[in-house]
Amino acid sequence: MWAWDSVAGGWAWMGVMHLLWWVLLIVVVAAVFRWATNSRAGAGDRPLEILRERFARGEIDKGEYDDRLRHLRGG
Repeated sequence: MWAWDSVAGGWAWMGVMHLLWWVLLIVVVAAVFRWATNSRAGAGDRPLEILRERFARGEIDKGEYDDRLRHLRGG
């Protein structure tokens, strides 16, 4: 014979697990999106930082800096 308490408890656990599944899925999608946008945004900044550091150290002159900067910006 079925006991109503065990059936109701089973449905409650199934609902909780379903909710946790969706929360986990949303968290994973958000993490992947954040990783993808951060990795693309950071990739373009590093060459410019290196160029500025080389110019600041005096390794390249103003003309070479401007030329490489124009090249990095796609112009």
